[in-house]
Amino acid sequence: MKLLVTGGAGFIGSAVVRLAMGQGHQVVNLDALTYAACLDNVAPVADLPGYSFVQADIRDRAVLDTVFAEHAPDAVMHLAAESHVDRSIDGPGDFIDTNITGTYNMLEAARAHWLQAGRPKAFRFHHISTDEVFGSLGATGQFTEDTPYDPRSPYSASKAASDHLVRAWHETYGLPVVLSNCSNNYGPYHFPEKLVPVVILNALAGQPIPVYGAGENVRDWLYVEDHADALLTVLQRGAVGRSYNIGGENEARNIDLVRKICALLDEKRPKPTPYGDQIAFVTDRPGHDARYAIDPTRIATELGWRPSVTLDQGLERTVQWYLDNEPWWRALQTRDGVGQRLGTG
Repeated sequence: MKLLVTGGAGFIGSAVVRLAMGQGHQVVNLDALTYAACLDNVAPVADLPGYSFVQADIRDRAVLDTVFAEHAPDAVMHLAAESHVDRSIDGPGDFIDTNITGTYNMLEAARAHWLQAGRPKAFRFHHISTDEVFGSLGATGQFTEDTPYDPRSPYSASKAASDHLVRAWHETYGLPVVLSNCSNNYGPYHFPEKLVPVVILNALAGQPIPVYGAGENVRDWLYVEDHADALLTVLQRGAVGRSYNIGGENEARNIDLVRKICALLDEKRPKPTPYGDQIAFVTDRPGHDARYAIDPTRIATELGWRPSVTLDQGLERTVQWYLDNEPWWRALQTRDGVGQRLGTG
């Protein structure tokens, strides 16, 4: 199968590209190479037969039409998006342009290609989204595919809008789509502005480890390589028009996650004082959702998929990867916004 993967030089997208190539698919990696993208993420497969890279922006419809015409993909995996909540608070415009208008352009370019190819039944447009579109949970309960949308940040609102567009293009035009909404990802190649890499890198640098509020916010953590496996499963076996929630079945409070990472660093790279002494509680960000949790019943029962990596296993692998790959993250630390407090309102 030939896959057009948007955002394939990003964190989750590159995991999809690496796994898809490993499974024998052809991959066209389309990425604008914005601040969070890195071609080193796909270096392990970049020289393999069947891989090609196109630097293009999903906001440019004419370029997208050219890409579809030249490569004629059998399926689209649409991951390209602005995704950092804090950045969406400071500058929502980029999130509207990329996540909403960009998705519209992708849908229209895919629809034109699908129609020109004679509406092949096997074609799929897989839209990858987030559990943040569902809002915030209390101490109990989980998000299902039928949970009403209730986004609380410019980021989640823009992703909710893109989800609605994808469903509308299926219902109105018959475009064969599948959707997925995932919980928080972590793992190798994670751009150093999200919680897990920030904790690791600040700890190693001897800098304060920032924890929002009291660290009580709860997330369901999904190892990125498990997520990539789930996404390819949904693409190939998911029912057209259906959505699938993908979770790691690993809920943890932020403060507990941070302490787990510090304990791993104490073990793997010990220093005179515990890394946990560097934890610093900082003012919470505006609209910070209290808890996310995924009910994975649908993907488990219909597609037979469950995560293979526990939180402790995934964190150990992730911490070790950052210790082993210092040149990768060092090169990214000079990029815009890295190491700065963003999203203060």
